[in-house]
Amino acid sequence: MGQESLRQDGWEGAPPAPEGPSTLECERSWIYLTLMCVGGYFGAFTYVLRGGVFCNAQTGNILLFGMALGEGAWSRAAYYLIPMSAYFLGAVVSEALPGPIRRRGLIRWDTLLVLVEMVVVALLGLLPESAPYQISQVAVNFICSMQYNTFRQAGNIPMATTFCTNHVRQAGVAAVKAARDGDGAQVRRMLAHFSMLAAFVVGAAVSTLLCGPLQGRAIWVALIPLAVVFVRLLRADLTKERGTFDRAPKGH
Repeated sequence: MGQESLRQDGWEGAPPAPEGPSTLECERSWIYLTLMCVGGYFGAFTYVLRGGVFCNAQTGNILLFGMALGEGAWSRAAYYLIPMSAYFLGAVVSEALPGPIRRRGLIRWDTLLVLVEMVVVALLGLLPESAPYQISQVAVNFICSMQYNTFRQAGNIPMATTFCTNHVRQAGVAAVKAARDGDGAQVRRMLAHFSMLAAFVVGAAVSTLLCGPLQGRAIWVALIPLAVVFVRLLRADLTKERGTFDRAPKGH
């Protein structure tokens, strides 16, 4: 379900829903804030250390691709096709796998995805600095795409966990509605999006600070928040949400 369908279904602009016992663990706001911080961390890592490409979203890479075509720089254009293709593949895989994973009834796809991210991050930290940048570019774009496509909605608010543009837009929309209508729910909605933006900035700032002294091993720091999310999701899968695997998270 994309942003357009969310608007048509009435979720766009709806007030934040309170989190309660019926809220899936993968829908909780703190999960989204943590993953947004990780998204900022990944973005700074690939840009600073792995060839100056964007892994969180593809607008920047597609822009650079188009500019390279306009300049007749064919090899540079092909260079940007690599992260774009990895992002596309991540969307395909993360859309195809949840159904079969859910039918097995072991753990949710959301939980498995975070585990996959941890394995990829652990392996990337082992790469020597002489390794081709494309290895990290493909891997990080792939997992960022899967994370974005998997974690779509916190409560009844559409939330991206790897890039910021939609959060800026939705915060602006909520600000106008709050001022015009005196709607406190829209203030909370605005603050939710500003919180996501702040989490992204923190992740990017910490990553940039650590990339210098730690170099490629800096990516291992992302294992800490990912492990926290994974443990909480896995605990929910094995206990309170054991019989609810047929229930898709909101936004799907």
